[in-house]
Amino acid sequence: MELDDRDRRILTLLQQDCRISNAELADAVGMSASALWRRVRALEEAGVIERYGAVVNPAEMGLGFEAIVHVHLTRHDPDRIVEFIRAIDGCVEVQDCYATTGQADYHLRVLCKDLAAYNTFLERFLFRMPAVASAQTNVVLRTIKRNRPVSL
Repeated sequence: MELDDRDRRILTLLQQDCRISNAELADAVGMSASALWRRVRALEEAGVIERYGAVVNPAEMGLGFEAIVHVHLTRHDPDRIVEFIRAIDGCVEVQDCYATTGQADYHLRVLCKDLAAYNTFLERFLFRMPAVASAQTNVVLRTIKRNRPVSL
């Protein structure tokens, strides 16, 4: 989908406040409410807008332990990879998962209550997967930047 300046303005405003009313958004970009609604709907259908949501502070929810986990697979068997991805997708502790180039095959961002809960995650979940050969953990000491709007 080719984006014009108006689309970029809509996306910028929605990223700042996805609860903005249709009327306020229409007024801000100089469109009628019905034309704006059609434009936003087109952006959603094209996959430009993936979802709407609130940004929640993990520490305020009792999730004070955060780690980046570098996962190495035993081998790249397609069936085991599919099994690994399905398991990761269903695991509430794993917030993000990236398949990357480099030493590790996957990088996970994991949130847990504390170190004991993280150890349980490793022992009862990650290390029980046949596809996982090893994992290296980097504990997050401080978050510098997260969940920023996409620059348009």
